[in-house]
Amino acid sequence: MGIKFDPMLVQQDRDSKPSNPKSSPLPTTLRSNRFSPSKSLDFSTWVSENLYKIVTIAVLIATVATVFFLRNVGDSAALLCFQSQTQQLETIHFPQINYNLIAPVVDKSSQFASFRSEQWIVVSVSGYPTDSVRKLVKIKGWQVLAVGNSKTPSDWSVKGAIFLSLEDQARLGFRVVDLLPYDSYVRKNVGYLFAIQHGAKKIFDADDRGEVIDGDIGKHFDVELVGESARQEVVLQYTHENPNRTVVNPYIHFGQRSVWPRGLPLENVGEIEHEEYYTEVFGGKQFIQQGISNGLPDVDSVFYFTRKPNLEPFDIRFDEHAPKVAFPQGTMVPTNSFNTLYHYSAFWGLMLPVSISSMASDVIRGYWAQRLLWEIGGYVVVYPPTVHRYDRIEAYPFAEEKDLHVNVGRLIKFLVSWKSDKHRLFEILLELSYAMAEEGFWTEKDLKFTAAWIQDLIAVGYLQPRLMTLELHRPRAAIGHGDRKDFVPQKLPSVHLGVEETGTVNYEIGNLIKWRKNFGNVVLIMFCNGPVERTALEWRLLYGRIFKAVVILSEKKNGELAVEEGHLDHLYKHLPKLFDRFSSAEGFLFLQDNTVLNYWNLVQADKTKLWITNKVSKSWTTVSLNGNNDWYGKQGEMVKKVVSSMPVHFQVSYKKHITSQDSHLTICSSEVFYIPRRLIDDFKDLVYLVGNLDIHQKVAIPMFFAAMDSTENFDSVFSTMVYKKKPPSNNTLSHYSPEAPAVHPLSVSSEPEFIKLIRIMAAGDPLLMELV
Repeated sequence: MGIKFDPMLVQQDRDSKPSNPKSSPLPTTLRSNRFSPSKSLDFSTWVSENLYKIVTIAVLIATVATVFFLRNVGDSAALLCFQSQTQQLETIHFPQINYNLIAPVVDKSSQFASFRSEQWIVVSVSGYPTDSVRKLVKIKGWQVLAVGNSKTPSDWSVKGAIFLSLEDQARLGFRVVDLLPYDSYVRKNVGYLFAIQHGAKKIFDADDRGEVIDGDIGKHFDVELVGESARQEVVLQYTHENPNRTVVNPYIHFGQRSVWPRGLPLENVGEIEHEEYYTEVFGGKQFIQQGISNGLPDVDSVFYFTRKPNLEPFDIRFDEHAPKVAFPQGTMVPTNSFNTLYHYSAFWGLMLPVSISSMASDVIRGYWAQRLLWEIGGYVVVYPPTVHRYDRIEAYPFAEEKDLHVNVGRLIKFLVSWKSDKHRLFEILLELSYAMAEEGFWTEKDLKFTAAWIQDLIAVGYLQPRLMTLELHRPRAAIGHGDRKDFVPQKLPSVHLGVEETGTVNYEIGNLIKWRKNFGNVVLIMFCNGPVERTALEWRLLYGRIFKAVVILSEKKNGELAVEEGHLDHLYKHLPKLFDRFSSAEGFLFLQDNTVLNYWNLVQADKTKLWITNKVSKSWTTVSLNGNNDWYGKQGEMVKKVVSSMPVHFQVSYKKHITSQDSHLTICSSEVFYIPRRLIDDFKDLVYLVGNLDIHQKVAIPMFFAAMDSTENFDSVFSTMVYKKKPPSNNTLSHYSPEAPAVHPLSVSSEPEFIKLIRIMAAGDPLLMELV
């Protein structure tokens, strides 16, 4: 997929007005020497006497011409340089902090004022609680703190979690609050301070879409660095032998050479060779611990847009057996804000800057913090997979990463070479923030924010760590042969690339394995309207590769083909028997044979939720009753009877979403829908309530779904399906699209038609060609 890259400005232009020179007033009287004798017209004499005027006019003309040229040729990169140099001429004021006058800030406003915990998970929330957040709450020994913003629902709540709304944050008395944007995850800064104020010794920086593998943070990270429970061990470390190497792609170490993390300079993406050998460092000062994420790792928009097929979520896996790895002074690594453990000694490094683009904030923070970490003898360690993040296929624009791709390479070189002669960490921290503002890596707003952050840290009782000897600018000892440690990273299958790589499994087979793994415990229930003698085996061959089992139903039973009898008008009454037969199945997917399922586009769907075509207007409709006694009227009366007998949870849910039940009837063609295991018993209960009433399948299914769960909780995977009332008259396959989750109507009634279908479906699953 092609990407259009527009170079972005490093920072927002400030509203600055050029200082206009004062104009001299026009004379109101004639000078007495107005008609003085004429001077010599010698050119050299004239030039010498008017040189300052000539230079001034020339500079003015050149400046105007330059700006006009740059703006009109569209060379925004050149304009960037010109503007950034102009901004550097602006005066940046160094903040003055009187450390002796900082008063303590005590929590007196929140209901958690007396609460204390040493281990905190801080997460930003913008929507209603996710399953990932609920799982974070269940991690033993850790307190979840959810930080809201202007997008967060006011009634956000999860039992066991502390939630800070915008109003709560404003009452805490922190200086940083006045400088934070309302609609951004960087409001986590307030959460960090709140956690420190309430006794934090470790803070796990997380997000609401990742799940800690095995639900145990201590299993993956070094939570204890001192004491009896600490792991007294040496840590594998990249070498410092190459002084020109300032940044490393850690994904190579964990088996994925063709994947790069967000924040890696694009000029370093092509460096895919693994480390020839490593060294070792004593553990205990890995104050910042970065975890690797399976599923959707931390990748930038360039990777996201260029390395994946449409509609297919990433599911990238890293080597879980690779050893954790440290980075020496002078070598940096990208870090993020959703899978990182901070120890007390590095709490100052949690500060998320506010003046740069959102997707750059945590990465810039990470590089800034790494440079300062060296001042206290600390280092970053990257750990094998600690979290699984799910790809929601919600891409963000390249513009949100502009401060990364334009500036990050220069930032790393600047940080590695930067020096300070200050003697306290907070003084060094403020000095570096000032230098970064001068260099245009962020604006003066972040310099002010840094000053507020330092004062808030002191106000909540944080004690800055002591400085250590900096080894960066000292001669490095040669690495002896005995100091070299060998580790050869694996080269794992890169199925995300869409191309084959030497030494990897075949891409198509890898996809088949992935689909089978995803749907291997889901039962497909298929109803055939056409002649089963010609299609039953083909359908089972097509879908049996993917699903746990394929149950085929038809109006007539066919024992030889294992086709069971079922009547479409009331097929929902037959489903409970199938549910009992496959009691261990994760869920059940229903499909009519006039609809084709593109299973490769369903991997991202949540198998714990209901799926149905409620957002497909031609499939999910309402019919006005208007007191008619026709078929619709009779169906409507039976629906009212069932609803009136529903238990409270069913009835409340149904009436909440079917608001016009007295005057309208909701109908769904029900060509395709999915029921998860957790709602099977509810479905059975609703079938029991219907009893012998002659409610049609098209009426019963939407009634059941509305009663079982809120429509807002339905997975919208089928919302983009191709749905037409009638197929094209000239070619029944012309409207097929391999990019849609499903296509309706598309019927086959013979083997030749089935072969045609297989061939066009091979665009999404190339291995299907082996069937024909």
